[in-house]
Amino acid sequence: MPRYVRRLQKIGSSYLISLPVEWIKRNGLDKASILTLDANKDNSISLFSSDESLDTLKEANLSYTSSAMDSVVNQVYGAYLLGYDMIRIRASSPITFDDSDRIKNAIHKLAGLEIVDEDAFKISAQFLLDASTLDAEKILRRMSSIVDGMSRDIMEAIRRKELSIRKVVGSRDHEVNRQYFLLVRLIRSAMMDQRLAAKLNLSNIDILDYRIAANLIENAGDYIVDLGGVQDLSRIRYAEKILEVGSLVKRMQEGSVAAFTTRNRSESVSVVGDYERFKEIVNSIKEASAGIESKRDTASTINMLNVLYALDKIARCWVDIADLVKPVYLTAPLRNA
Repeated sequence: MPRYVRRLQKIGSSYLISLPVEWIKRNGLDKASILTLDANKDNSISLFSSDESLDTLKEANLSYTSSAMDSVVNQVYGAYLLGYDMIRIRASSPITFDDSDRIKNAIHKLAGLEIVDEDAFKISAQFLLDASTLDAEKILRRMSSIVDGMSRDIMEAIRRKELSIRKVVGSRDHEVNRQYFLLVRLIRSAMMDQRLAAKLNLSNIDILDYRIAANLIENAGDYIVDLGGVQDLSRIRYAEKILEVGSLVKRMQEGSVAAFTTRNRSESVSVVGDYERFKEIVNSIKEASAGIESKRDTASTINMLNVLYALDKIARCWVDIADLVKPVYLTAPLRNA
C-alpha cells in the first residue's frame, strides 16, 4: 500500500493538506466532490469518498424449492454472515408449512434479523441493528458470560450428584451461537468495509483475532454441552478433585478473556500457568484411579475420565485465547557486550 507524506499548511484560520492525485482519480473525484472524514479512537483520521459503504442496503434474493431446503437454509446463514441487510426468499409455488417453519426457525437463530414481510410465496427478513453501533468486545464478553454460567451449572450438578443437565445447558448454548453469528457478521462486514472497521476501531489483526477468539468460545460452549451429557454425573469418582479442576478452568476463562480484551500479556501468562496446574491435578486423579477393577467402579471411572477429557478441551480453548495476546517485545536497543 503506497504511503504519502504531506506538510500541513495554514490558510487563514484553516489547516489544509493536499491529497494524492492517484487516489482522487481512482475514486472518480473532482473539485466539487464531498468527502467524509471520521476521527478514530486511536487519534487517526479516515477519509472516504462517500457515505455509500454504510448507507446502501445490501439485498440477497434467494430462490425457494422444496427439494433443496438444506441449500435454502444454508444460503440464509451465508447471506447473514456476509453482511446482507435484507434477505428475500421467493417461490414460484406456495411455500409449504413445514418449510416455512424451518426457514423462520433459521431466521430466529440469527440475532438482529427479523421477518418484515411474509405471504405464501415469499419470506423477507431484515437486519435491524446498526452495525456501526455494535461493539465486538461486548459481544465477545456476552458469549463468555453465557458460557461461564453453563460451566457453573455443570459443576453444581456434579456437586449435587445430578444425573445429567444436557438439556439445560444445551438451550443456553443456542444463545451463544446467536451471539457468535452476530460477531462473525460484524467482523466480516468490517473486513469488507474499511470505514466500518475504522468506526469500530478494529485493525486487520484485531478482526482476525476476534474471529479466532469467538470460535474458541463457541467451541467451549459445545464442549460444555458434551460435558452435561456424560452418562451419569451422580456416579463420578473423586468429585471433590474434579470440582477443584472445574474451579481452575473457570479462573482460566476469566483470565483469558480479560487478557484478550485488555491485551494484558502478564494475565495471559498466568492462564498458561493455570493450565500446567490443571494438568498436574488431572494426572494425580488418573493415577489415583488406576487399578480399579470392579464393574461398578469401572463405570464410574469411565464417567470420570469423560469429564476430565471434556474439561481439558474446554481448558485448551482458554489457553488458545490467551495465546492471541501479542507478545511484549523489548523496544530498547540492545547494547554490545
